[in-house]
Amino acid sequence: MIAEEPRVDATQVTELAQSLEAELARLIVGQKDLLRDTVIALIAGGHVLLEGVPGLGKTVLVRSLGQALTMSFSRIQFTPDLMPADIVGTNVIGDEAGRREFHYQAGPIFANLVLADEINRATPKTQSALLEAMQEHTVTVGTQTRPLPNPFFVLATQNPIELEGTYPLPEAQLDRFFFKVLVPFPSEKDLLEIARRTTGESTPQLKPVADANAVMAAQRVAREVPIAEHVLGYAARLISATHPDRTQLDSVRRYVRWGASPRGMQTLILAGKVRALLEGRYNVAFDDLNAVAGPALRHRIFLQFEAEADGIAADKIISDILEQTPKEPGRE
Repeated sequence: MIAEEPRVDATQVTELAQSLEAELARLIVGQKDLLRDTVIALIAGGHVLLEGVPGLGKTVLVRSLGQALTMSFSRIQFTPDLMPADIVGTNVIGDEAGRREFHYQAGPIFANLVLADEINRATPKTQSALLEAMQEHTVTVGTQTRPLPNPFFVLATQNPIELEGTYPLPEAQLDRFFFKVLVPFPSEKDLLEIARRTTGESTPQLKPVADANAVMAAQRVAREVPIAEHVLGYAARLISATHPDRTQLDSVRRYVRWGASPRGMQTLILAGKVRALLEGRYNVAFDDLNAVAGPALRHRIFLQFEAEADGIAADKIISDILEQTPKEPGRE
């Protein structure tokens, strides 16, 4: 049973996030934006999809986060033969007082922090087993619905879909991810530091910096951060500009099939609130929305085939939208 959430203020949330980032940085070399985006999503209560080629430390990051947070952690290795019951659990027959009865055996989804490793290696049927869990924080097996632990945080990793043996995530499931974070290849300087830290006699052991109660308290404070009406209006214009039938931007009208959902705007605003806290402010600025627009929207903008042919990525579309969308209505 989780104890009552401690009362925290904005300063304590900032300190918690900085402590978590610093602890993760003891093992994760460089990748400051990656760490910041992961911490923002955690405090916002959202899920993260990490995309990058093999060997960039995606799984290490998630495992390290599990070490830095005193919360229950489980790992699900997605493979082509993985079944939905392997994730959410199933009813099994057991003996009870001489009678054979069905008992529910919980799956690995019942944890505060869940690593869905190489999620695009599993079939769409298995991928969809996460839909209810990620959105409703419940699991339904048979006719019974069971709540998941609180907080509940899914970090999924995937290799780029161009690689063989992968299944692109359905649009509905992509929209459930708060952020999609691209894991870049490290610089030469970072490569040297990675070699020093990982090929010696020992590797750093991370210490816990927060528990479930502290994370939930931080999530509550983040939602209380005020956002002015004109900043809220800017967020709405950004989302509308991702839709080809609601914008005059040439790149959007030419390359975008359909744009971000209302959940994208919710993500943009909530992530902006958390970023404001981490920057030491208790109000959302235009820069906060601009800073989180990439990870919040890149998986919610679906492109035409012409975009792929011309080498246009969603990040280029987002960059055009940020550059050309006025911060005040009626101004260009």
